[in-house]
Amino acid sequence: MKGYVFHGPGQSAWEEVPDPAVKEPDDAIVRVEAVTICGTDLHILKGDVPEVRPGTVLGHEAVGEIVETGGDVRTVRPGDRVLVSCVSACGRCGYCREGMYGQCRGGGGWILGHHIHGTQAEYVRVPYADLSVYPLPGTLADEDAVLLADIFPTAYEVGVLNGRVRPGDTVVVVGAGPVGLAAIATARLFAPERVVAVDLAAARLQAAKEFGAEAVADAGEAPEQLIADLTGGLGADVAIEAVGVPETFELCTRMVRPGGHIANVGVHAAPATLHLEDLWIRNVTITTGLVDTHSTPTLLRMAAAGRLPTRRMVTHTFPLDRMQEAYDVFGNAAETGALKVVLGVPQHEVVPVHPTV
Repeated sequence: MKGYVFHGPGQSAWEEVPDPAVKEPDDAIVRVEAVTICGTDLHILKGDVPEVRPGTVLGHEAVGEIVETGGDVRTVRPGDRVLVSCVSACGRCGYCREGMYGQCRGGGGWILGHHIHGTQAEYVRVPYADLSVYPLPGTLADEDAVLLADIFPTAYEVGVLNGRVRPGDTVVVVGAGPVGLAAIATARLFAPERVVAVDLAAARLQAAKEFGAEAVADAGEAPEQLIADLTGGLGADVAIEAVGVPETFELCTRMVRPGGHIANVGVHAAPATLHLEDLWIRNVTITTGLVDTHSTPTLLRMAAAGRLPTRRMVTHTFPLDRMQEAYDVFGNAAETGALKVVLGVPQHEVVPVHPTV
């Protein structure tokens, strides 16, 4: 088969790789029908994630069809159309028993495209299949479903739930890329008074409005003042950091109100300064996290019911063998306007939903 292989910082190629095979009795082999590219993949290509070894097939999000399972797999079988989660869960360790699958100590966690071969290929081996793939309803198209492998649960769990968004809150989302936009959309499920988006790119600020932000601010034009004006000088109840650079994290600490929450979602490759000389007295809660995907079943039901703006986030589609072109488009989003790129051709008929009387 072919897959997109990381060969070291700045080096990657769509090339022949060995076909995956069942290695453990809880494995499943999935034929990939749709896959997307994550900002974390770009971090890997830059060398920001050194534990990814050269020779690894990248990718941790996919929709596909089960073609083979190990003898212990009980919840799916060949022929099933499934979502491949970005996080694998052994289901037995202490963290998994608490629903913290991202911290799995039994061989799971974020392993696809990280510690083992990932999903940006024609086929992928998924360990712990019973807890790591999700059967998909026929009403949900591939382009919608694949966005639930990572960015929507990440934004919802690490941003909105960790940030404890509540009705009437002022929420500021710093970074209006795909995860930031998903944070805006899912924050609105909790009826905040307003959501404010901060970014440097005008096109992404416009997208933020389309995803539900009531106000937007250019990151280079003192967004702290806008937040102060909107909140009577108090600051935001919740600040969600969705970029992953020191400047944006420190911006969040300046915009949050006393007693507020900062939810860091961005993947950081450099240290940020924590100004405890200002924060120690303000009762601010700071959370970090890797997605656990415990919310995936809920989000799947919401997407199937049309309650999540998944399709609007897909700006470019490609066949699998144009992987390098897709990376170029996604990696140059400021010029291309890309939000999410999806690769692969849908191979099933979407079943329409007919409302009952």
